[in-house]
Amino acid sequence: MVGLTAPIAAKARHRMLVDGQGVTTLVCFHGCPLRCHWCLNPFTLNPDAKREMLTPRELYEKVCIDELYFLATGGGVTFGGGEPLLYSDFLLEFRKICGPDWHLCAETSLNVPWENVAKAAVCIDHFYIDCKDTDPDIYRRYTGQDNAQMLENLRRLLEIVKPERITVRIPLIPEYNTEEDKIRSRNLLQAMGVVNFDLFTYKVKI
Repeated sequence: MVGLTAPIAAKARHRMLVDGQGVTTLVCFHGCPLRCHWCLNPFTLNPDAKREMLTPRELYEKVCIDELYFLATGGGVTFGGGEPLLYSDFLLEFRKICGPDWHLCAETSLNVPWENVAKAAVCIDHFYIDCKDTDPDIYRRYTGQDNAQMLENLRRLLEIVKPERITVRIPLIPEYNTEEDKIRSRNLLQAMGVVNFDLFTYKVKI
């Protein structure tokens, strides 16, 4: 697609079993609709942070150096951020360039318009969905946004992709939710059809 670019804030090579199967390269996009209190990558929100405006072809040329690792281990590229699904047209074009053999993952809040999610479903092999919490008040206090769009997008995504292609991450967030909240969120999402969960605790300095 002529003229299609996206802001790439960081890249990390040779990640093993951290962001998906096999050896992966993590590609972080700049920009996110959320403002999480303990954001893992706050530089992706900083308007003055260093970033590269790349085309899908230019990104491919930077990461294809590890193609042998990707193919040998079943790995590939994991898109994070920030919010990678803000750039779903970029992801679609990147898939056309890299071909079907790379395993592409997205780490996403799903708090984007549904059309972005639907496009990503065509080209992303596995979604890691950062749920935060299913309680709207907890979610809003922590992220500054409503979680209704995230939950509706997850429901619709489960209708068009196999549940095995989705892992939902539910954290215990100090000062925001409890272990009981975390289990309640898991039970609600299980009832929606989610089968893969990553339950953990944020390590933060309070």
